[in-house]
Amino acid sequence: MPMTQSARKALKQNIKKRERNLAKSNHIKKLMKDLNTFLNSLEKSSKKVTAENKKEAYAKLSEVYQAVDKAVKKGVLKKNTAARKKSNLAQKINKIEKK
Repeated sequence: MPMTQSARKALKQNIKKRERNLAKSNHIKKLMKDLNTFLNSLEKSSKKVTAENKKEAYAKLSEVYQAVDKAVKKGVLKKNTAARKKSNLAQKINKIEKK
C-alpha cells in the first residue's frame, strides 16, 4: 500500500486510467470482431458481393478506423500497432471486394 499522500493519489489515478484504457481497448476489439465476422460471412457465402454489402463493410471499417485513431491519440494504442490493425482490415476488405 502507498504510504504518502502523493503515492495514494497516483494509485487512484492509475486505477482510473487503467479502467478507461481497458474500456477503449475492449470497444476496439468488439468493433474489429464485428467487422471480421461480417467479412468472413461474406467470404464464405457463394454469392457475389453486392454494393450494399460493400457499403456496410466500408461503414464498419470507418468506425473501426475512427476508434483506433482516437485510441492512438489518447495513448491506449501505439502508432505502429494501429497502423498494422488498419492495414490488415483493409487487406481483408480488398480481398473480398475482388471476389
